[in-house]
Amino acid sequence: MVTEKEDVIRRYSNETEGVYVLSFKNYLETFWPDLKGARELYESVRQTLYERESDSRESNGKEYQEHLPLEVLEAGIKSGRYKQGVLSVNKHRSQLEAFVRLQGLAGKNTDLQSDVLIHGTKARNRAIHGDVVAVEILPKSDWRGRIGALCENEADERAVDTQSEVMMTGRVVGVLQRNWRDYVVTFPSKEETQTQGKNAQKVLVTPWDYRIPKIRISTQQAETLQDYRVVVRIDSWESHSLYPNGHFVRALGRIGDLEAEIAAILVENSISTNPFSEAQLAEMPTNTPENPWQVSLEECNRRDLRETHLVFSIDPKGCEDVDDTLSIRTLKSGHLELGVHIADVTHFVKPNSYTDIEAKARATTYYLADRRFDMLPHILSADLCSLLGGVDRYAVSVMWELDSTTYEIRRVWYGRTIIRSSYKLSYEVAQQLLDGDLEPLSTEAELQPLIQDSVQRDRLLWAIRKLTEVAQAVRSRRDMHGALELEGVEIRVQLGEGHSIDDLVPKQPLQVHETIAECMIMANHWVAKKIWESFPQQALLRLHPPPRQEFFKELKECAHAKEFSIDTRTNKTLADSLDKAIDPSDPLVNRLLRAMATQAMSNAQYFSTGSYTEDEFCHYGLALDKYTHFTSPIRRYADIIVHRLLLAAISNGTKEHLLGNKDLEELCRHINNRNRVRCLLHYMLTFCTV
Repeated sequence: MVTEKEDVIRRYSNETEGVYVLSFKNYLETFWPDLKGARELYESVRQTLYERESDSRESNGKEYQEHLPLEVLEAGIKSGRYKQGVLSVNKHRSQLEAFVRLQGLAGKNTDLQSDVLIHGTKARNRAIHGDVVAVEILPKSDWRGRIGALCENEADERAVDTQSEVMMTGRVVGVLQRNWRDYVVTFPSKEETQTQGKNAQKVLVTPWDYRIPKIRISTQQAETLQDYRVVVRIDSWESHSLYPNGHFVRALGRIGDLEAEIAAILVENSISTNPFSEAQLAEMPTNTPENPWQVSLEECNRRDLRETHLVFSIDPKGCEDVDDTLSIRTLKSGHLELGVHIADVTHFVKPNSYTDIEAKARATTYYLADRRFDMLPHILSADLCSLLGGVDRYAVSVMWELDSTTYEIRRVWYGRTIIRSSYKLSYEVAQQLLDGDLEPLSTEAELQPLIQDSVQRDRLLWAIRKLTEVAQAVRSRRDMHGALELEGVEIRVQLGEGHSIDDLVPKQPLQVHETIAECMIMANHWVAKKIWESFPQQALLRLHPPPRQEFFKELKECAHAKEFSIDTRTNKTLADSLDKAIDPSDPLVNRLLRAMATQAMSNAQYFSTGSYTEDEFCHYGLALDKYTHFTSPIRRYADIIVHRLLLAAISNGTKEHLLGNKDLEELCRHINNRNRVRCLLHYMLTFCTV
């Protein structure tokens, strides 16, 4: 037994009653003598606790009001006296301003009036950015507007307070949930350390995220760590203390060192770089030369497509995690059958398993310029769930029967399948084949057999051409409803991989990568309809709300300067206006206008259908009434949830393991947050590593 209670240690010091008791310090020294970092961490925490107790005894006054007890807060929220929400500190106001976005407003057209302004650190009452808090709304006579200029401290507020429109203002009366995390900090210089007090063990460190207040820690390494990025954790924030108390965790490396700076970005954004645990890996199947994985004959509820369908994938060159494959063929009736086959991750990742819990926490795969952090263990992401060529794999498929002339959809089928992808093509190779260039047949090893096999060669070439024709027809129908020719919109808000001006081009025949994208959009749309029909109150969909009209101001002004008129009333009028805004003498004009339209777009987000009305489901950029993410379950946790919903929907609506609306809405908030981090991470680390 390990304890810090001296009376317990004395009582059992002679191993009486069969219990061996020792202090944590003695435990480390006895059993882990080489763990220097653990001993330093222990001393830091012990010193912090000691100083907190000492400060509490010595303090004669309070810097902040005491938080109300939890039962009082809950009763006040229920009665309406207090409001609940997440505290968000304004990153541009030197910590003076914070806002609480009131919870329970999902689906409403929220603006700043649905936020509560928290002005000043006193009103914030020790709440930290990200905490779930209870706020009391102040009388209207005390309401304020947002500050119109930056200032250094609250004493300057009257000089710079060029307030905007007055908004609802409040103060924090309690914290319902602390969302503290690891914080990257820097130590003060030697001179600053000396001015912080006579006790050199006590140091105020400055967080990298300037929405977080300075943190007081105790350490014997203050001088040594002045040039390092360091991770600390907050332990407490007492009402008598001006700053929160915390402890040293670890050093990341010297300031300016590339690996240290990348590590700091990862820590600040709560990106897990830890390897998957033994418990998670124990849930994984094996696939070795001695013990190869095989499809199970017991999977009799699957439709076997291995002998009847030509299945192939088209992805970026070097892609390891192949989520999706395609098939197209002519049926006996003369109609076409188009199939989108997606990796069946849910076969391997069971609800509430260790792997599932970890995937939920990570929410997505993070890609850097020179590395990646997978959402799933490698044996799934790059092997058994990856739809590689020439191997049997489990899939979840959507297959449409199409009119062979108009490509109108006659019927749709959803279900689990077994597939064997015949070809793993890159975008470049597929584009060459589409353009009639057969050079890849001699340069790509897996295509070389087609030189002699004209039947299979013609079958593959026909499939690529027919896919492109179908995708063009599907895209044209979306265009009629106002789909925007702004690939950057969905790339920016959905994929988070960035975009360039070259992506924003006027309408033209679809290229191969656009064909694949259109097939994936089609699958996502039809799955969204299916899961909503089956579970109208608990389906995970993705919406892209219309932009606010004021965000189009610069676009309209720039277009007017070139004598073009941009109509932004609807996505259809915007798309038509952009198509007409072409300067024959300068093709960059249209591209730049489309780029500006992209910047005006709102962010797409996941949501639970039980929290919104049906008229709010729409995806503005894609011109679809319902949309979700189904096609990338290897790298997006949202898609795993959607797969479970779809499989439940085609199994007579079985709701086992499905989340209710409240839990699903909370999960959507988490995934949306992780997606924003992924987008930010992409831009920051592309800059750091290139």
